[in-house]
Amino acid sequence: MFKKILVANRGEIACRIIRACHELNVAAVAVCSEADEKAVYLQEADEVIFIGPGPSSLSYLNQDALLNAAQERECEAIHPGYGFLAENALFATRCEQQKLTFIGPRPAHIRLMGDKATARETMRKVGLAVMPGSQEVLRSLEEAMLLAAEIGYPVLLKATAGGGGKGMRLVHSAKEMKDNFLQGSGEAQKAFSNPDLYMEKYVVNARHIEFQILADGYGNVIHLGERECSIQRKHQKLLEEAPAFGFSEKRRAEMGQKICAALTSIGYLGAGTMEFLLSQTEELYFMEMNTRIQVEHPVTELVTGIDLVAWQIKIAAGEKLAFLQEQITWTGHAIECRLNAEDPNQDFKPSPGFITRFDMPEHSPQGPIRLDTHVTRDYQIPPYYDSMIGKLIVHGNDRGDAIKRMQKALGEIVIEGVSTTLDLQRMIVGHPQFAIGGYDCGFLQRIKWQK
Repeated sequence: MFKKILVANRGEIACRIIRACHELNVAAVAVCSEADEKAVYLQEADEVIFIGPGPSSLSYLNQDALLNAAQERECEAIHPGYGFLAENALFATRCEQQKLTFIGPRPAHIRLMGDKATARETMRKVGLAVMPGSQEVLRSLEEAMLLAAEIGYPVLLKATAGGGGKGMRLVHSAKEMKDNFLQGSGEAQKAFSNPDLYMEKYVVNARHIEFQILADGYGNVIHLGERECSIQRKHQKLLEEAPAFGFSEKRRAEMGQKICAALTSIGYLGAGTMEFLLSQTEELYFMEMNTRIQVEHPVTELVTGIDLVAWQIKIAAGEKLAFLQEQITWTGHAIECRLNAEDPNQDFKPSPGFITRFDMPEHSPQGPIRLDTHVTRDYQIPPYYDSMIGKLIVHGNDRGDAIKRMQKALGEIVIEGVSTTLDLQRMIVGHPQFAIGGYDCGFLQRIKWQK
């Protein structure tokens, strides 16, 4: 096991990694930008090192600063968390070159799955159904027009190099294609330094289902079941739950077996998430793979009892998985609500500023109520980063029990000083359609909500 790990991230995921390090008796070195240097959560780390100004391009995305910090503090490994450099193959390669263990997949697999068009083609070749669309990146607007006419509107244009909804455009007709293609490509260039787009058939009223996997360096690949992530705003997840509603144990086992076989065939290592769309006709289409820990990993941890972040570290340190697939069990139901500093009434416009009041329900990392956050009262949310305040996660004996617990916990929260998604989350978990599992990716677009 490592003696010291550099946590190359910030906010709630940095707190989460620090906690996992301490549970493994590993020292955690936190990094901070100028915007974060007064953050209370840094006190949880064993050491803190300053890496640059507020803008992420000058700090959390500054590879030289992070690598120098790791060397200076004699770290043996770097955990990238999610976002920033978590899926950057060049950064993973540079870690290896400096004899630092990158806690994540091998650079080749980050590169393979990081290009979404290539990932789709790779998974198609190993037997997973993929969404109809382009097999490679779109070389021109004309090619996009021809392909869309062939597979039929509506279609989705997606950035091949990234995620989080950046560069994604829903196109309903040929007359909408030009503007969406140019805007999507421009946004992808700005976000990922890569303007390339690919195309998928848009499935109306689809559900977003994803599978969590772990793979060690000894050829063992297991899945930890599925998560439902269909409640989204601007193509970004807002609420997740595990297991998915109405997803049978038989189907979980069948899909899990296919996924594990596919990842075994390419020699995958570490944690990862396979993302799918489930059509109204129950067809499950592969979309992409995320080669990192997911924001929504806590719901899987609460229903399986397996610490995913700790196992990321253990696998990177060369440990073998301590359980077989048949030993994985799912107990009860878990729901996660993301609390973001943004205004749902203004198209989810970010709301940076000081949090003047921050009252939370009693919670524990083991549940049944869990709060993953870096925020305290008087914390200032910087304008440079993701707007997440934290994640409220609950576990119940069944889905109905979990919903009641989440409703009660959300009712106890008070956040003042900035606009948040709190009231929206209260509405979602109290909605009759949510109660019966009758929702899909278009849920928020169909309902009328006002604070």
